[in-house]
Amino acid sequence: MNLQDKLSHISSYTSKLLRKKFGRGPESCHATIGKEFLLIYIRGFISPMEDILIKKGQISYVDHAREVIISHVMDELKGVVQVTLDVTVEEYFHDWSFSNNSGIIGLVFEEANVAPAHIPSFNIGELEGEVSRLTSLVQKTPDAISTYPLSPHIVLVERIGILIPIEKALIQKGFRTELKLTKSDLEKGYLHHQSDFTKIFNTQVLDIFIDWDFDVDKSMLCFILNSR
Repeated sequence: MNLQDKLSHISSYTSKLLRKKFGRGPESCHATIGKEFLLIYIRGFISPMEDILIKKGQISYVDHAREVIISHVMDELKGVVQVTLDVTVEEYFHDWSFSNNSGIIGLVFEEANVAPAHIPSFNIGELEGEVSRLTSLVQKTPDAISTYPLSPHIVLVERIGILIPIEKALIQKGFRTELKLTKSDLEKGYLHHQSDFTKIFNTQVLDIFIDWDFDVDKSMLCFILNSR
């Protein structure tokens, strides 16, 4: 198989796996690769039960359930990705936008270069400066920021060293889930409403996803851009 066939296989497998684990598959599932990252963009994936909970304002229950089930999904998906692409999956991240009925699953490879880096059409320094500014408003200025354009429509931004002492204390006390939900709501609010990323990317931003690895104090941002 060529690379595109491999990505189509991974997309199809992910869709079937989600259907198996959740009882309902997504409307679409598309895999994009760039150097050490594989990003799977998922659309149309809210089950009837989740829809009722979301309408009742019980989003935290939906988030928690997905967190648990996705960990089981990754046990199988990691193996398929590793065999299909001949890579070692080092870590993964995921996030969901219930208002847009979309989500992402991202996998990070260990010392891989399975696809060339995409040449961005925007100013990376301007993007990283704005991400740093917004991060400092709700946490602190990141110790390091790196940007990875996977395609003309998908951009990943990695932030390292953003946790403040009170957050670290909450993590040590076992409040990871509560902290993650709170940070997600707060940061997305700032990212969507306190900045105009449309001017930076020169196109509309359709989705913004965030996930954290509290153990190593790292966060991944994913921007989904208009494909037109």
